[in-house]
Amino acid sequence: MTQTEIRKVVRAEGRATAQVKFSDGRIYEGPLWTELREFVDAAGAELPWRFPTVAALIDDELRELTYHIDRDVEVTPLGTDDRDGSRIYRRSLTFLLVVAIHQLFPEALVNIDHSVTFGGYYCEVEGRPQFTGEELAQIEARMREIVASAAPIGKQRVPLAEAIELFRSRGEDDKVRLLQHREKDYLVLYELCGFRGYFHGYMAPSADYLSAFALQYYAPGFLLRFPQRQSTELEPVIEYPKLVNVFREYGHTLRVLGLQDVGSLNAAITAGRANEIMLVAEARHEHGIAGIATQIASARPRPKLVLIAGPSSSGKTTFSKRLAVQLLANGIRPIAMEMDNYFVDRDLTPRDEEGNYDFECLEALDLPLFNDHLARLMRGEEVQLPRFNFISGRREPGTVIQLGPDQILLIEGIHGLNPRLAPDADHESVFRIYISALTQLNIDRYNRVSTTDNRLIRRIVRDARTRGYTAADTIGRWESVHRGERKHIFPYQENADAMFNSALVYELSALKPYAEPLLLQLEQGQPGYVEAHRLLAFLGWFEPMPVDPVPDNSILREFVGGSNLEKFEPWRRA
Repeated sequence: MTQTEIRKVVRAEGRATAQVKFSDGRIYEGPLWTELREFVDAAGAELPWRFPTVAALIDDELRELTYHIDRDVEVTPLGTDDRDGSRIYRRSLTFLLVVAIHQLFPEALVNIDHSVTFGGYYCEVEGRPQFTGEELAQIEARMREIVASAAPIGKQRVPLAEAIELFRSRGEDDKVRLLQHREKDYLVLYELCGFRGYFHGYMAPSADYLSAFALQYYAPGFLLRFPQRQSTELEPVIEYPKLVNVFREYGHTLRVLGLQDVGSLNAAITAGRANEIMLVAEARHEHGIAGIATQIASARPRPKLVLIAGPSSSGKTTFSKRLAVQLLANGIRPIAMEMDNYFVDRDLTPRDEEGNYDFECLEALDLPLFNDHLARLMRGEEVQLPRFNFISGRREPGTVIQLGPDQILLIEGIHGLNPRLAPDADHESVFRIYISALTQLNIDRYNRVSTTDNRLIRRIVRDARTRGYTAADTIGRWESVHRGERKHIFPYQENADAMFNSALVYELSALKPYAEPLLLQLEQGQPGYVEAHRLLAFLGWFEPMPVDPVPDNSILREFVGGSNLEKFEPWRRA
């Protein structure tokens, strides 16, 4: 039914207005086809929300503020403190940056390289030298002029052939490569100040929504800074040289493979290069793990304790076992000690601000007991470890261990890099490792592949296989998991003596056939549906590849199954 026909029906019923009911119970009424943002502005004028609203849920569907209200609806405003709202803000801000650079330096092609922990994207340009501080000041000034003008961000659906020709004429080969594998015969383009571009996901309605940002020189490129989710202010720039170096090393690997983006990965898979890409990616992992084992073995004095930390679904379990293999090859016998066995009894567990047990805070562990056992083991004494019974919520007696002269203690847990975990341990006796899936293969120059999304897809697949969880279950828990990571893991990344990047350039293509059926089970109105819909659209850009050739000891096997390391526990012979 066309809009004209709908108007006729409504008028015949004697009604030409629609009601919008907000999540706080307030109801507003206005003419049919009024943009959603007008209702949001009216509601915000009476009771402003703390964070700027940039989108909304309408009957459990994510909608832009330019959406036209054609019926009575229930609306939940989404601010920049919301996951989807934050993505929309950052995506729109990226578009603003691209437009300003195109106006001032039309020869430059912007690469949104990777995220930075304090809130921002690291960027570089192609087609000209990297920007100087003075040029960045010009670009930021132009961005603010566009914001002040409240320039609208338009939206247009165009035939796929027209979009490909537009990008080819501008030398945007990344998008041409990407669209060669698109199944739909159209593409939605956004327009700002006469510049049209493709962005994966929704946008703010106009530039005046994008007031909080800054550009800063960060050799050799620059930073596009924006507020973190729970803030409206920019965080101070903090140096993360070790983390940045990991991203740069991974970028070098991609260049060696000739993989600049998802389009080039898809082309390589369809050309029969999937096995080559897989072998090189896996060899890179083996080289990295062997290098860390060599660091440990050659250190003088040799460390007696190895602490391994990283966010959820980083592949810590497989990494730990592969590291154990490499340590054995260096003549060092590892013994594992599980940090979770040092939980305090359930009734003593701290609670979070919502009154729920906070198992991720450091105080959920019996630190005095943990450190007493560490000290005794370091002295060569025999120690009976605890074993936490997760059913009863209490500790029980566990295994008795003792470190020999050729042995080393491996402990994996989210607090491994926190200096408060083992404050009395001799610095020279401890070796700390940070592991995460720090992917740098983006959809194209402007559209990032989030490291968080990469890990979430890993976890959805693994949870379904090992725990019987639905995708809705995993998605529902993810916000709490990620909140714990931001609080207990990310601030201590640079404390690591070594970093390991567990990302595999081919993994999303391999995970796609496993993840898609799980995500498709979520129906509209179910919790997690909006997130599942977003992830499905994201995975739609990847050509699938089989996992049969994936090595049995690959980190990917931790998620899809078939690992030959599941029963590998060399420390049981200690």
